[in-house]
Amino acid sequence: MDGFLLAQPGGVVRTDGVRRAFDDADSAAAELAGGAELIVGALPFDPRTPAALCVPERARHTAGPWRPAAVPPLPEVRVISEIPSPAAHIARVAKLVEQLSDPSQPLRKVVAARSVLVRADEPLDPEVVAAHLLSRHPRANVFAVDLSPAGRPGATLVGATPEVLVARHGETVTLRPLAGTIARHPDPAVDAERSRELLASTKNREEHAFVIEWIREQLAPLCGLTVPDAPELINTHEVWHLATPISGRVRDASTTAFDLARALHPTPAVCGTPTGQALDAIIESEEDRGFYGGAVGWCDARGDGEWVVAIRCAELSADGLTVRAFGGGGIVAASDPRAELDETTAKLRTFLGSLNCPVDGRTPDRVE
Repeated sequence: MDGFLLAQPGGVVRTDGVRRAFDDADSAAAELAGGAELIVGALPFDPRTPAALCVPERARHTAGPWRPAAVPPLPEVRVISEIPSPAAHIARVAKLVEQLSDPSQPLRKVVAARSVLVRADEPLDPEVVAAHLLSRHPRANVFAVDLSPAGRPGATLVGATPEVLVARHGETVTLRPLAGTIARHPDPAVDAERSRELLASTKNREEHAFVIEWIREQLAPLCGLTVPDAPELINTHEVWHLATPISGRVRDASTTAFDLARALHPTPAVCGTPTGQALDAIIESEEDRGFYGGAVGWCDARGDGEWVVAIRCAELSADGLTVRAFGGGGIVAASDPRAELDETTAKLRTFLGSLNCPVDGRTPDRVE
């Protein structure tokens, strides 16, 4: 896919071609400050690794939701491996819980992630995958980003995230951080009870509070913020989340949406608290996340823009035959390792369910 797509309920940004590409955020920001009309792309989970940003050749920004002209069927897909295995993920989380329970160390939260590798019988088209994600998740922020600028030629990041990292329009700033999750249930009565359980959960409220506290600290020099006293519930097809809608105004009109996104990324919702120590712990214990947990978005010459958190996503290979989908969850001292595995499985269903590919968290390391 030679381009960029971010389809949100209120508008769609699409681009084609690359005028200038950047594998680091500083160069992209300098290009924007130097007069570029628009930058688009993705930031990786680890800010020290290559980004996938560009000034596009052509761009279209339309109001309202994306309405694909056609949504052709997808080829058959199957899980070929889980990385790590479900048992290994449980063991990894148990080790983190033990570490987080030690009051002598600084870590308060670490996000633990796992991935599922899927193979398709025929090449998958990134835009068709995005259209299927939109059909299943019409309220999500659906994206498809060419990762070639990051040294991943032909690979595409595709996803349907419920989380807006930050948006800036004029001097107005909005955010809706998510942290704290529980899987939904097909029985409406049980599902409603689960939502109430999440809202009352001390563990999940603590996890959410870490994120809100960190956002206040990071944005205080840049924005005046209005933050509700308590989170609210939102839902996707698969899970309930705790969410806090935050609004504010930039203190300096020259502060762009890209500046705000970089100040916030990676948030404790995808990394942990404190950020530096959590990032080090993740890099030491996990496989490369690539762009999972990163940020996807755009920023124009006026400083306006939208950036979303790259969760509920997968990296599609250049030949379209393999997909690596990711799911993660925030681990605190009160976390239950088995419940954390179940949470990642529920989150993986957002992407893999759109491919009609089941995942239950109990498959062996390799399936033939």
